[in-house]
Amino acid sequence: MRDRLLLLCMLAMPVSLMAQAPTVAEAHKFIIKAEKQLFELSNKAQRAGWVQENFITDDTEGISADAQQEVLAATTDLALKATRFNGLKLPPVDARKFLLLKLSLTLPAPKNPAAQARLTKISVGLDSDYGKGKYCPPASNGDAPSGKCLSLNDLERTMASSRDPNEILAAWKGWHSIAPPMRQRYAEMVDLANVGARDLGFKDTGAMWRSKYDMPPDAFAAEMDRLWNQVRPLYDSLHTYVRYKLTEKYGKEVVGPGPGIPAHLLGNMWAQEWGNIYDIVAPPGPGPGYDLTALLRAKNLDAKGMVHYGERFFMSLGFPPLPNTFWERSLFLKPADRDVVCHASAWDVDGDQDLRVKMCIEITGEYFVTIHHELGHDFYDRAYSKQDPFFRDSANDGFHEAIGDTIALSVTPEYLKEIGLLDKVPGPEGDIGLLLHKALDKVAFLPFGLLIDQWRWKVFSGEIKPADYNKAWWELRAKYQSVTPPVERTEVDFDPGAKYHVASSTPYARYFLADILQFQFHRALCKEAGYKGPLHRCSIYANKAAGAKLATMLEMGVSRPWPEALEAISGEKQMDATAILDYFAPLKKFLDEENAKHAGR
Repeated sequence: MRDRLLLLCMLAMPVSLMAQAPTVAEAHKFIIKAEKQLFELSNKAQRAGWVQENFITDDTEGISADAQQEVLAATTDLALKATRFNGLKLPPVDARKFLLLKLSLTLPAPKNPAAQARLTKISVGLDSDYGKGKYCPPASNGDAPSGKCLSLNDLERTMASSRDPNEILAAWKGWHSIAPPMRQRYAEMVDLANVGARDLGFKDTGAMWRSKYDMPPDAFAAEMDRLWNQVRPLYDSLHTYVRYKLTEKYGKEVVGPGPGIPAHLLGNMWAQEWGNIYDIVAPPGPGPGYDLTALLRAKNLDAKGMVHYGERFFMSLGFPPLPNTFWERSLFLKPADRDVVCHASAWDVDGDQDLRVKMCIEITGEYFVTIHHELGHDFYDRAYSKQDPFFRDSANDGFHEAIGDTIALSVTPEYLKEIGLLDKVPGPEGDIGLLLHKALDKVAFLPFGLLIDQWRWKVFSGEIKPADYNKAWWELRAKYQSVTPPVERTEVDFDPGAKYHVASSTPYARYFLADILQFQFHRALCKEAGYKGPLHRCSIYANKAAGAKLATMLEMGVSRPWPEALEAISGEKQMDATAILDYFAPLKKFLDEENAKHAGR
């Protein structure tokens, strides 16, 4: 009887609908066409975005928004049409491309064209607001702006170098004052993106972001917690030591009671990296034995000279040099005649050889490391450029961020001597200083790298309401970083918006993963190079075997799940934070001994 009813239903069905059952061949044709269309639109949007970030005007914002909207509209349309092929057993390559298509949107747009246009206008506007952000201090009488407005670069220099708590507090408050106008539009953007995510079958945009890691969203969140718990004891030891040293420097009236550290005292606008306060927390003894900033300035380097050092490192591993267009088209210095987004970034404009960086370089050790980081993106981009367009990305986004930082871990005293920046390699007596300086950036960053997306995942899910944006932000900073606001904050403020990656809607879990992965990569490549000494003294500079191992992984792109790419470089399929513990083991012993001396004071 049931078979007869089924037959009757089929006979009653219009022929046109019966003929619409999708096939594997049709799915293959669809995904190849979609890949080509989105590749061309993406390149167009990249060019528009480059112009917008380098020449910030109302016109360039509009041009970039139009190009981004075109990509958003096409990707949304194709991702929705792709759901027709759900349930088909496709060849592995096509199946992965369908998955990547669905996950390719950072801010998924609603179906409605007007809503799409509104979403792109908001997202481009928030990015530009950040790029144009300036703080105009009041005149000496406090009544009106003094006329001298300060950029983020100006304020960051104050945060890094000043030891006057009132001066650095003014810089902190000044930059954070740019963000409140973003707040209402940010809440609207969240609502629009969530509509788009639900149209694609996700619970919300945060769940969509967490789905990009070859595991279920909840499993990825658990993986982040697992990695954090591996390294948390090291962070806690560092935090305790730094807080004691800051109290010695500024007194309890500035540092305050309780376990937290006021955010403005850590040498960085967001208290995410603490290396700028090394002079305050330096251990007794000879110290690192050199000052990288001083070494660079003694060479009278310009910005391009700095970048050439990074390029030569990759070349020493067997990678070809950067194309001439890189040097012709990149932005290395902040222009005097216009606003630009100075946040350092790497660009692959055409998916092939048009590689660039956009940086406002200063001759410092920090920028030297950042250059290696950004070039890591460009060399990764070129390594997978032979893959199909959908596979031209890193194994997961943490991999992309980790590559340049892995190379930067090889910026050891031995390496600096080999390239002529250092005359003599300091002995191991300075290693605690070297490790502490590194930990102030790498270890201190870990909880910040985790909490940015913890906040956004909760915002996207609705757990954090717009009325509680700032309150929840500081609760998470207290929970993970044990960092507190230096002055009272209210819901008039929007302190998350003072961080570029929030304003630009750039997912941030990648940076936490990169902080873990770079040490795992470093340990594996040092082993490949045959290195036997302390992990923190290993440099793979000029080691072709390590370079070949690295290239094998880079060339895979995102064609395979990330555990396979991790295995290609490390022999391991699970991310493992024990490499960071191995690297900083001597420092952990020092910190615990120092903290025991001062316990209870």
